[in-house]
Amino acid sequence: MKVTEHIKEANGKTQFSFEILPPLKGQHIQSIFDNIDPLMEFKPPFIDVTYHREEYIYKDLGNGLHKKKVVKKRPGTVGICAAIQNKYIVDAIPHLLCGGFTKEDTENFLIDLDFLGIDNVMALRGDAVKSETYFIPEKEGNAYASDLVTQVSQLNDGLYLDDELQNTSPTNFCIGVGAYPEKHMEAPSLDSDIHFLKKKIKNGAGYIVTQMFFDNQKYFDFVKKCRKAGITVPIIPGLKPIATKSQLNIIPHRFHVDLPEALIAEIVKCKDNKEVRKVGIAWCILQSKELQKAGIPILHYYSMGKSDNIYDIAKAVF
Repeated sequence: MKVTEHIKEANGKTQFSFEILPPLKGQHIQSIFDNIDPLMEFKPPFIDVTYHREEYIYKDLGNGLHKKKVVKKRPGTVGICAAIQNKYIVDAIPHLLCGGFTKEDTENFLIDLDFLGIDNVMALRGDAVKSETYFIPEKEGNAYASDLVTQVSQLNDGLYLDDELQNTSPTNFCIGVGAYPEKHMEAPSLDSDIHFLKKKIKNGAGYIVTQMFFDNQKYFDFVKKCRKAGITVPIIPGLKPIATKSQLNIIPHRFHVDLPEALIAEIVKCKDNKEVRKVGIAWCILQSKELQKAGIPILHYYSMGKSDNIYDIAKAVF
């Protein structure tokens, strides 16, 4: 079922969803199931599965030559989504990236998803790899998320890259895209960011999921600006509880979001990460209840591969 259909069927009731990371190479899929199992109590309509590009190093062979070696690889998102849908009978939403994919790779990825009965995709540009200062698309790939949305939409219309194909079948994907209440780090302004977000909607995206934020007012202000700009699709808030004191520095640096002074003050007072975890859960519960009271259709949680604190939050909210 499509995300937009889940929202309609909920009839105004706030639903719970979450995002998982694929396990590292060599780990069993049971590691994913162990984190999902407790959260199924809250009947998520869908589960997002991220995609991680391969990372490489160039190993010096000692003769002036270098060998390209994969040093980090997570198992395929397609297979994980199929396993989740088969085990839990719940919609799994794969993340689809521009980075690391040619347009042909993307088409083949989408064909596999369509064969598996996967109805939703999250279309993202993706970040630059460690060897890049700025994002560099594949030579025959999509450069922007709006281009990726266009390709998915064209496949929904039965338009494949090879226009000589006969008797092609259209796909029927519901397309989600990302958004940034505090603006994308590469955007010159929030208004500019919303301008390009609107383009993604025009190209066929049906819903939005935001980057994490810790001040609900920033989400409410962002939604207001989007509505004023003519964006009418659902805007699902992304939430994450802080779990360690080091995240006071890591989160603003890596995700370019601000932390409220009140939250910072509470975490600074903590003696250890056990206390930080309690503060993070309590803060996220307050955020969740305020958003729930405002009638937000779905609250989406970034689990980062661990479900224990997400469970505690969901238990208090849903």
